[in-house]
Amino acid sequence: MLNIHNPHTGEWLADVPEPTVEIVAERASAARRAQPAWAALPMAQRVEAMQRFRALLAEECEVLAQTLTAEVGKPITQSRGEINGLLPRIDFFIANAAPTLAAETVFSDAAMREVIGHDPLGVIANISAWNYPYFVGGNVFVPALLAGNAVLYKPSEFATLTGLHIARLLHAAGVPADVFVPLVGGGAVGAALLAQRIDGVFFTGSVTTGAKIAQAVAGRFVKLQLELGGKDPMYVCDDLDAAGVQAAAATLADGAMFNTGQGCCSVERIYVHERVHDAFVAALVAHVRGFKAGDPTLESTYIGAVARGAQLDVLDAQVADALAKGATLGTGGARRSGPGNGFEPTVLTNADHSMSVMRDESFGPIVGVQKVASDAEALALMNDTRYGLTAGVFSVDEARAKALLAQVNAGTVYWNCCDRVSPRLPWSGHGDSGVGLTLSTYGIQAFTRPRAWHLRTP
Repeated sequence: MLNIHNPHTGEWLADVPEPTVEIVAERASAARRAQPAWAALPMAQRVEAMQRFRALLAEECEVLAQTLTAEVGKPITQSRGEINGLLPRIDFFIANAAPTLAAETVFSDAAMREVIGHDPLGVIANISAWNYPYFVGGNVFVPALLAGNAVLYKPSEFATLTGLHIARLLHAAGVPADVFVPLVGGGAVGAALLAQRIDGVFFTGSVTTGAKIAQAVAGRFVKLQLELGGKDPMYVCDDLDAAGVQAAAATLADGAMFNTGQGCCSVERIYVHERVHDAFVAALVAHVRGFKAGDPTLESTYIGAVARGAQLDVLDAQVADALAKGATLGTGGARRSGPGNGFEPTVLTNADHSMSVMRDESFGPIVGVQKVASDAEALALMNDTRYGLTAGVFSVDEARAKALLAQVNAGTVYWNCCDRVSPRLPWSGHGDSGVGLTLSTYGIQAFTRPRAWHLRTP
């Protein structure tokens, strides 16, 4: 039984039963039986189901947002923003599924045609995340369903009620219950899911759990996609004027603290050229101090609760380690008083790579700032990591920024922006940030396998 509590108040929200191993197996078998009929439907009918799902999300946005805020601690305005932000992603998948998955004739003459087809994988496991359950889940189950797959969907145990809402709306939209199958629970349910006959595993979460999933399916030759962590760096160049420094500080403060810093692409370390360092730090600290932290149900709250109480220990340890090694506390640095999992938005300056805050994923409202003397030093530090999700450069010179970003080990790079995801662009990472990708037309094809057709005219 899952005991669900509000991370801001600590109050009990619900008890949700977890399926047994036997029930997981039964539901997986039912999905296997149901998938061929779903795949045989014309694409237009699957598109219509996703259009109805989109309409239901918009119609029930406020109820869904309140649930998300209650169980994850996300500020209510950001919960609404996530749900509304999923709508254009659905639009992208709807508009692009048919042309992306259409059979492609790559050679034709009087005697022979060669055609590439795209078949659904079959039954996939979607083990999703709690920090952006609509975005992260929707990046997988929407294109997977459009491509004709059945989905065994395990929401994070920290976003269980949201996961059940998603399932309810998909079923109401016309996706059969045996084609989109919610399996709520903790690690035991996840292990039972991975033990089933599945054709792909799509996971978003920690490196530790990702490694366990990879080991669980090793040797079975199923498609494996892991979207893992990040230690996302940004570099502020010396060519910014006073207004540019202020703009960079405002953007990076938001990039570090949005969603209470609980994002795989949240800004976690900032390198600043010594020429603009002091002005940037003053502006960054001022912006972070201006963020209102507290009750996530209030419209004015920007910093909500840390969803997982155990992460507070990580944040405490990173602050203590940095201060012991010579960092300066610009603001924050401690848990908030009162009930729940509150942590003050924190800026640590005079940081360096001997400190955990500059090397290990924080996943909370904390960011480290390090002074650098050159582009070369900044580049070396940006690449001094086992992660490789996103990175950015702030400069007035596009050519300079692009030359630096071309050398950074990251799946996504930004010039004068950060913490941004587009459905039109692939989302991928290097190193411990994972394997595979979502989004873009590549992220639609990810849920298919190519079939080569050799067609000889008689």
